Amino acid sequence: MSKHHYTYLALGDSYTIGESVALHESFPYQTVQLLRKAGFPFLAPEILAKTGWTSSELAEHILHTSLSESYDFVSLLIGVNNQYRGLSLDDFITDFEFLLHKAIHLTGNKADHVIVLSIPDWGQTPFAKGKDAELIRQEIDMFNGACESAARKNQTHFISITDDTRKAAKDKSLLTSDQLHYSGKEHAVWAAKTATIMQSLSRK
Repeated sequence: MSKHHYTYLALGDSYTIGESVALHESFPYQTVQLLRKAGFPFLAPEILAKTGWTSSELAEHILHTSLSESYDFVSLLIGVNNQYRGLSLDDFITDFEFLLHKAIHLTGNKADHVIVLSIPDWGQTPFAKGKDAELIRQEIDMFNGACESAARKNQTHFISITDDTRKAAKDKSLLTSDQLHYSGKEHAVWAAKTATIMQSLSRK
């Protein structure tokens, strides 16, 4: 097996940093742990994400953050705050295309080493009580449709985790104490899907 130590950059918002869970329970860290257990030497993930960030805020920080010239893998999970704030889907699509192209560039133009994760449906959490859960569902699906379309067009991977997050409506163990963000148990589901793709590519 290669002596190369793999690098991984995770871009996003609260779902990427694992708001309200321990750092090692966030999906990027759980992904790396799974890969290490499988025998692949991965460095700790580098995370550029912050709770509340929209796609444009993430883009702005990418431009003003000193990142490595390249990474073996980059994941991107962004958009929930655009939807939450009622921002334009068209503007999001423009931002997302920029973010995707930047992510691809950061992998040395290996598009298949970029993994897009779909946006969780926060409308199925207790935090959304009193809000129009069906409208939130429809809007999240629209944003995810844009994410998937861009991912397919740019030949990156797309992982759907949205239906997994909707299970939180009946399974509160998937949520943290803030009743909005997801627990380590749910992050483990996302990590398993992400690690599967990264492991298949690390063999090559």
